[in-house]
Amino acid sequence: MKIIDKLKSKELTLSFEVFPPKTSDLYEDVSKAVNAIADLKPDFMSVTYGAGGSTRQYTADIAESVIKKGVPCLAHLTCVGATKQSLDEQLEELKARGIQNILALRGDLPAGVENTNGWEFKHASELVPIIKAHGDFCVGGACYPEKHPESATLQEDIENMKRKVDAGCEFLTTQMFFDNSEFFNYLYRVREAGINVPVVAGIMPVTNAKQMARILKLSQAFIPRRFVSILDKFGDNPKAMRQAGLAYATDQIIDLYASGINNIHIYTMNKPENARIIQESLSEIVPSCKKN
Repeated sequence: MKIIDKLKSKELTLSFEVFPPKTSDLYEDVSKAVNAIADLKPDFMSVTYGAGGSTRQYTADIAESVIKKGVPCLAHLTCVGATKQSLDEQLEELKARGIQNILALRGDLPAGVENTNGWEFKHASELVPIIKAHGDFCVGGACYPEKHPESATLQEDIENMKRKVDAGCEFLTTQMFFDNSEFFNYLYRVREAGINVPVVAGIMPVTNAKQMARILKLSQAFIPRRFVSILDKFGDNPKAMRQAGLAYATDQIIDLYASGINNIHIYTMNKPENARIIQESLSEIVPSCKKN
């Protein structure tokens, strides 16, 4: 199933992101977690892709397993460090595995690499037409409510995003954010720029203080005072922090739905129980979350 068809419907959707193992010895544990999340029957799932293609085979394996569980799957694909030949090979493999949906990304730079100088592909907008040339794929892209860390300004970042959409990107999924007003302001600017594809709001449930420290280092996301208070109060109590973090994320999601945002994507960190709790909290709000 094409994910764009779900996103363009008037029904609310809830989807989950998972990541593949980095090494073979972790595959069994990751596979069990992914299967447990797929058993929740979200509207779709996405599978990430390691820096420099480091999880290429595992991404394809996990994505195929999700499809076999009856859940539409979005496989991530990056172009940094790739060649035209390697991309052609990967796309043919994804197509052979029945994967119809791809998230086109530039990708994180491998460890020790500071820029894209010398790479054949430097931007996700260059990847989109290659994907489209390989078949009838539904192609999505990433966007950043607080701008990409490498962009000088938010306006520059939105202009880069428009190039992806003009190249054939059919929907966008945001980087995590913790203040819904940041997202609403961003969406206004995106629409003003003439970008009218569906924008899926990405939410990260933060369940421990160390996780937030990593998030701040990687994404530089704005943390509202309300969430800082949660970290200060419950950060040293793992069980309380997990409960408060899931409640905060659920509250964000409900506010987004109530404000007219139909599509939410959860960064699960391969935690089936967290995904289940959020889904159950939305059982009377989102049709796909209500299980028999």
